[in-house]
Amino acid sequence: MKANLARKGRGAVISPDGRFDAWQREAAEDGWWIEEEEAPATELIVDSAKTVITYNNSPDIPYDRSINPYRGCEHGCAYCFARPSHAYLGLSPGLDFETRIAYKADAAQTLRRELAKPGYVCRPVALGINTDAWQPVERRLRVTRGILEVLAETRHAVTIVTKSALILRDLDLLAEMARGDLVHVAVSITTLDADLARAMEPRAPSPQRRLSVIAALAQAGIPTAVMVAPLIPALTDHELENILAAAREAGATSAGYILLRLPHEVKPLFRAWLESHRPGCAEHVYSLMRQLHGGKEYDSAYGSRQRGSGPLAEIIAQRFRNAVRRLGLDAPYLALDVAAFRPPPAATPQMPLF
Repeated sequence: MKANLARKGRGAVISPDGRFDAWQREAAEDGWWIEEEEAPATELIVDSAKTVITYNNSPDIPYDRSINPYRGCEHGCAYCFARPSHAYLGLSPGLDFETRIAYKADAAQTLRRELAKPGYVCRPVALGINTDAWQPVERRLRVTRGILEVLAETRHAVTIVTKSALILRDLDLLAEMARGDLVHVAVSITTLDADLARAMEPRAPSPQRRLSVIAALAQAGIPTAVMVAPLIPALTDHELENILAAAREAGATSAGYILLRLPHEVKPLFRAWLESHRPGCAEHVYSLMRQLHGGKEYDSAYGSRQRGSGPLAEIIAQRFRNAVRRLGLDAPYLALDVAAFRPPPAATPQMPLF
């Protein structure tokens, strides 16, 4: 196993073992054999589950339920906070997270059964929050498309965060739902630097392409926000105002931001990426992260995990508030219509009489 090895089209440069594994490996180079590795192929794994809706009661998250069609993400973002979730599958949060993708093949049918339950109460569901629901494999698997069709049929409110241009494939459904106040989309942009984005988010659309996605969604009448996420101190934080301005020009009407998060294995993974792609920058980034989290490089406490705390966090927050006010990006999010929900008919073996 090689250390700090950048692979073509992939974000992780190390592949640490999962924290739940009974054993741990250490990378070593003894000079005995070195060869150029090909870009690792993507392997698909069927993820069978009795439910697709996941519920939470986190006080700093503006939704109480979400649907994640995929586990793992081909976008390969080096900073992705969801990487540690692959450890629950017995897989590495490093390269495995990008190349071994679990998908819920029967997600649409399972969702239909859940929504048909007599006690179900409709509230906006967040789609693709842990990993992107429109990542590259969705082009042929169409799992997210099936979920969206069920939500549109039942007039169920949905909020979406994505960085993928593939969402425009489903513009027909989204535009129809928008006319009924049933959908809100946020497009995440980390940087406007195309070279940095290509290295840090190797299989995600370019920054300019994401701006064009905002424009297309807005033109279709879909309430669209820009999410500056993650905001990385000493690497991308200086771009905050420029990203917001570019998104406003494209058609975004609201905005948000989230600081870099370094839970569990993400901490060594992102440091290794920095040392490989931005030599000399790693310690500066992690020093500022410690300033943002009371001396720790990451604090998982509700309220501070996404924005940090202390003087530096307040400076960033003030910059954001000033920019969105100046640009007119401070419009409140549209209240989605949960009263329009119509549950699907319960599955029954009996055929209708008429």
